[in-house]
Amino acid sequence: MSDLKSILVHLDDSSGSARRLQAAQRLAAAHAAQIDTLYAVMPSMLQNPYAFTIEAGAASLLIEAENEQRERARAAFEQERRAAGGMPGVKWSETRGEPVSAFVRRAWGADLLVLGQHDPDHTVYAGVPPDFTASVLIDSGKPALVLPYVDTGPTLGDTVIVAWKSTRESARAVTAALPLLQRALSVHVMAWDETPDADQRTPLEIESFLQRHDVTATVHRDAPPTGGLGELLLSQAADLLADLLVMGCYGHGRAREWVLGGVTRTVLRSMTLPVLMAH
Repeated sequence: MSDLKSILVHLDDSSGSARRLQAAQRLAAAHAAQIDTLYAVMPSMLQNPYAFTIEAGAASLLIEAENEQRERARAAFEQERRAAGGMPGVKWSETRGEPVSAFVRRAWGADLLVLGQHDPDHTVYAGVPPDFTASVLIDSGKPALVLPYVDTGPTLGDTVIVAWKSTRESARAVTAALPLLQRALSVHVMAWDETPDADQRTPLEIESFLQRHDVTATVHRDAPPTGGLGELLLSQAADLLADLLVMGCYGHGRAREWVLGGVTRTVLRSMTLPVLMAH
């Protein structure tokens, strides 16, 4: 992707929605992109289908709670829009269907998605299933900027780490991230040679690719770690004060029973910085 012209932001009933909008605004301002939004949460009828067939009172309470949730989210959206000076052209939109499939349909018309990490706090329910982000990434095939559920600060893409592996997913993530990499102050490529006799003097495919796109990167090559690669990536990101990680998203499955790769699962669970991922 050489241009970033359309950004789709997922909205729900969480404080992360405002941070996702803020991140999208920064990207849109830097790349002259259009922001679209979609409020997509699990309808109460799908969350508690038996309540709608057994007791009318319970069904009414669920519908009322769902409406209140939607109004809170919309009020937060309007507040953020006012704080940003109106965000011209950015409008509230919503779906009342199953959130993953509805968001995926909209995602196919966007260059980049802005999603949120699942908050494991059982007292916080934003209205989406825990596997929402992973499911959208895998189903849509679109790159996504995933933001942690905790606030990681205002900078995004000044210092970037690229987790490189010679795979389709990794290549797609780097291509999607090019507009951000070209504006970064520093880019670090982390690569691990998977064969013991690998010649580290031979340039990686990614090096010439980045050079042709005017991205100067520092390449770090090492043998595969004995411990968890996901934890190592996050540790290196902290050491370098990185504010963006670029990596492939690995996973497969049927009927939303996703089996995520170990590194993908670790990063989505323990991420400490924004991550641009592609499947």
